[in-house]
Amino acid sequence: MDYDRLFTYVQDYLALLIQASVVLLVALLIDWTQKRVLTKLQAKSDKTRTYWDSALLEAAGKPLSLLIWILAITFAVDVAKDESVAVIFTAVDPIRDVGAIAAVTWFLVRLVTRVETHMLRARLQAGKPFDRTTADAIAKLLRISVIVIAFLVILQTLGFSVAGVLAFGGVGGIVVGFAARDLLANFFGGLMIYLDRPFEVGDWIRSPDKEIEGTVENIGWRLTRIRTFDKRPLYVPNSVFANIAVENPERMTNRRIYETIGIRYDDAGKMAAITRDVKQMLRDHPEIDTKQTMIVNFVKFAPSSLDFFVYTFTRTTDWIRFHEIKEDVMLRIIEIIEGHGAESAFPTSTIHIAAQQDAGPGSGTGLTTGQGRHQ
Repeated sequence: MDYDRLFTYVQDYLALLIQASVVLLVALLIDWTQKRVLTKLQAKSDKTRTYWDSALLEAAGKPLSLLIWILAITFAVDVAKDESVAVIFTAVDPIRDVGAIAAVTWFLVRLVTRVETHMLRARLQAGKPFDRTTADAIAKLLRISVIVIAFLVILQTLGFSVAGVLAFGGVGGIVVGFAARDLLANFFGGLMIYLDRPFEVGDWIRSPDKEIEGTVENIGWRLTRIRTFDKRPLYVPNSVFANIAVENPERMTNRRIYETIGIRYDDAGKMAAITRDVKQMLRDHPEIDTKQTMIVNFVKFAPSSLDFFVYTFTRTTDWIRFHEIKEDVMLRIIEIIEGHGAESAFPTSTIHIAAQQDAGPGSGTGLTTGQGRHQ
């Protein structure tokens, strides 16, 4: 047995193991250092007014660690490759290239997401207006573009012809288009929502054509998620919105109070004063928008009441606040009616008994009934 040759092999492999261990140890040190540096820089960037630096540092952490370890491991394998002729070592260079592209792609995708988050947060804290739906659409489009470009670069790196792939994609796109018409319809429906912006995330919407009503939580490329008022999620394909009318109450300028109130027929002489005082009350009310249409008029001789209607608009569009204002207005109207010594009417029946004219045989009492005023 050739002990010298065996000793040489053991010595060589130990040397390779030591070199690989040193490479990995250096990678571990570099990764630990970059994490500490990024953490300190992140703490300083959080104190600045700009959000780009914070987004950049947050996005760089994990992809940078991935890149460090990919380079370290492939370098360690390269060291071992010099002493071996195994076929598996031929895949080291493509793996290194694909890993580096993947790390850069991951960084760019994270950067887009972090910039979107920090930008919206900064504008919200500053009280500046922002369009969340447009920002979400642009961010999604950028992420998709980065991923598609990275995929094509990886194919080119692995030796595939990008031109051939694109040509095949053109033919395949026609086939897929026929097979997935609904999917494409939903995609373009989502695109039209982003372009036309009939509603945004957070808006309360409803459709008179479909049983759709709730708050928009997310607008995707295929589905829009709406949270109904009983807190159930409603998933609507985007293509549906191209064929229905959508009402967006969030964009109303005012909320309307439209009520009909009746008083007794016995209070007919007080109707003019009541309507005049109700209208003056609305003009003086701080929550009523006097620049909008305001009508208070006697409109109808109802079977059991004399009706006048109130038509006016509140300044607020908040649903809860609107009902508080409406309650206050209705209570003030009751006070005005009672202040004039009148009463609100309600449905009644009056029985008219005819007087008995003759007590002879065959005579009787005639009764007639009908709807009348409250007495």
